[in-house]
Amino acid sequence: MLMAELEKHIRSKHLTQKQAAERFGVTQPRISDLMRGKISLFSVDTLITMLTHAGLKVDVRVRRSAAA
Repeated sequence: MLMAELEKHIRSKHLTQKQAAERFGVTQPRISDLMRGKISLFSVDTLITMLTHAGLKVDVRVRRSAAA
C-alpha cells in the first residue's frame, strides 16, 4: 500500500525518477526499485519517510483482528 501510493504520486505528478529521488531524499536507483515493485528492499520506515518528503500525510492504525 505504501509503495503503491508513492508510485501513484510519482505518476500523477509526471515526475522523472531523478526528480522523484531529489524530492524524496533518495537516489534514482532507489526510485527505480520502487517503480519495479521490489518491496523487499524497503522498510516501512523508509517508505513513510519518502511519503512525508513527497508531502503526503501518513496515518498508522492498529486494530484487533476479527479472530482475536
